[in-house]
Amino acid sequence: MKKKILSVLKYLIFLSIGGVLLWLALRGKDINKSLTEILNADYTWILLAVVAMIFSHIIRALRWNQLLDTLDVKTTTGTTFCAVMIGYFVSNAVPRLGEITRCGVLSRYHKVPVNSVIGTMIIERAFDTLTMVIILLITILSQLHFLGDFINEKWLSPITARFSSNTSAMLIIGGACLGFCLLVFFIYRISLPKLRKLKFFHKTLDIIKGFWEGVKTIKNIRHKSLFTFYTVFMWFLYTLTIYFCFKSINATSNLAFIDALTIMSLGSIGTLVPTPGGIGAYQYFVTLSLIALYSIEKNTASAFANLVYFSQWFLIIIIGGLSWGVMIILQKRIIKNESN
Repeated sequence: MKKKILSVLKYLIFLSIGGVLLWLALRGKDINKSLTEILNADYTWILLAVVAMIFSHIIRALRWNQLLDTLDVKTTTGTTFCAVMIGYFVSNAVPRLGEITRCGVLSRYHKVPVNSVIGTMIIERAFDTLTMVIILLITILSQLHFLGDFINEKWLSPITARFSSNTSAMLIIGGACLGFCLLVFFIYRISLPKLRKLKFFHKTLDIIKGFWEGVKTIKNIRHKSLFTFYTVFMWFLYTLTIYFCFKSINATSNLAFIDALTIMSLGSIGTLVPTPGGIGAYQYFVTLSLIALYSIEKNTASAFANLVYFSQWFLIIIIGGLSWGVMIILQKRIIKNESN
């Protein structure tokens, strides 16, 4: 009962965060003007953006297959694609739960330990994080003339302004982070003898070992260059999605592919905020970026952010729901065949 209450409270907190960020993204905007922009958008470009999204999810499934293959899990691209879309579908309701869900779907379907499958997902996310950092660096370096000022004005200055100088701010923040890490380490070392007596501690270690088995699969990938290609191509498709959406609205149609890369990378930061489906956080980061970096009118910026977000949201709801139905049918067929 307590677990259910905590789960509900956690969900409400995440939903509240998303609600607050969505309110911040829409605050001061004329909703009617934004809706007019959305209704007047060229949906031929939106359709192309949706196609690019679908292909990006297929590429993610192909890349995941490479990791699953190292566990001797022989799966089809269709099955993995369904699991990926189910994961996104669940994440639209409960943040981060989708990652575990898609691993559970494949684990049940192929009867393999879920911890190992989760390990492959961890590798996937590690590569995505690394790629996102690289893209952010490329974006900053290629548009340093104004992006650096934007980051300093919107993110760094509000923090450093609280201190007497930038040097003291860096020293205090760095010292606080180091002190926190040391405190956690010493608490762990002092508590270790007591922790070893707890069943929960040993179960946690077993889970970690299972994760590690999955993590080690990176060494066993047969075609590492193909894995890298899938990663780069997937993020290219994410950027292409934004670029196509640029073309759908007159005010953003003049923005270039490098600008789409900028908005995609900054919008990706918003998806890291634990809100259902990234709602609120994504719109907030994208709207703020378009206004501050490209001087896009605030109602148009809000319209663009919501157009991109909800086109993806509806795609995930439709294909994710269908994928769930397909996997249920396939699972029933397997059970029926095994009983005969």
